Amino acid sequence: MSFKTIAVIGAGTMGNGIAHVFAQHGYDVQLIDVSETALQKGLATIGKNLDRQVAKGLLSEADKTATLGRITSHTSIAAGVANADLVVEAATENTHLKLSIFKEIDAAAPAHCILASNTSSISITKIAAATSRPAKVIGMHFMNPVPVMKLVEIINGYATEATVTSQIVELSKALGKVPAVANDYPGFVANRILMPMINEAIYTLYEGVAGVESIDTIMKLGMAHPMGPLQLADFIGLDVCLSILQVLHDGFGQPKYAPCPLLVNMVTAGKLGAKSGEGFYTYTAGSKELVVSPQFK
Repeated sequence: MSFKTIAVIGAGTMGNGIAHVFAQHGYDVQLIDVSETALQKGLATIGKNLDRQVAKGLLSEADKTATLGRITSHTSIAAGVANADLVVEAATENTHLKLSIFKEIDAAAPAHCILASNTSSISITKIAAATSRPAKVIGMHFMNPVPVMKLVEIINGYATEATVTSQIVELSKALGKVPAVANDYPGFVANRILMPMINEAIYTLYEGVAGVESIDTIMKLGMAHPMGPLQLADFIGLDVCLSILQVLHDGFGQPKYAPCPLLVNMVTAGKLGAKSGEGFYTYTAGSKELVVSPQFK
């Protein structure tokens, strides 16, 4: 199968990054979001990220113009997926929302179209069951920031055809990514390993074993991690971390996946990390300095 038109649902951080990468590599992209404001913000982010690539000598101005020219925006799913060869859903990590979106995609997309989800933890098998084409449903879990990170975690649902998997693997390579295939169990591979580590770091803070800076410094310098687990949690979004841990806890029924009460409280209080301006650290626009949140000093 030859991929020409890619529909991306969701113009947020992951969606605009996915649209950016596909458009940069020559694919026609239909970027879809229910909010026109979100679409304009997503397109502006793509423009800024392309400007950074131009400034670093990774792209020419002509490449930037061509990339932006390949992206068309829509507020209608039906219109956006009508001619798609692949749909990549990158909406909020909410099961009911994703099932609703996939029912709508399935009704409007061409019969040959492959349906992929960028979900970081929700069952691909469950998503596929909401469609009439479970054999053509697969997970494409890109990493953030999408234009920079090489990995795409490819997740096979229970019914995903082997030919679909091989096509998505080859497509990922064509984007300059490194695909790694996993099967559909809670958290897949990346988050099944990562989230318990982040949760344990939060427990370590919660129990007073060490402070925010010490925990992150020990993991960065002792384990050669590019950023500490608490900073990473802020970057991912504490609400997203909580959602993934809940999927793991519900899926396996084991207490080791139970979210730390401190994480639950922070999300309830609206302290979601970098996107809300405060998590384990506080974030000021235009500043890259890491400042520990007042409550943890």
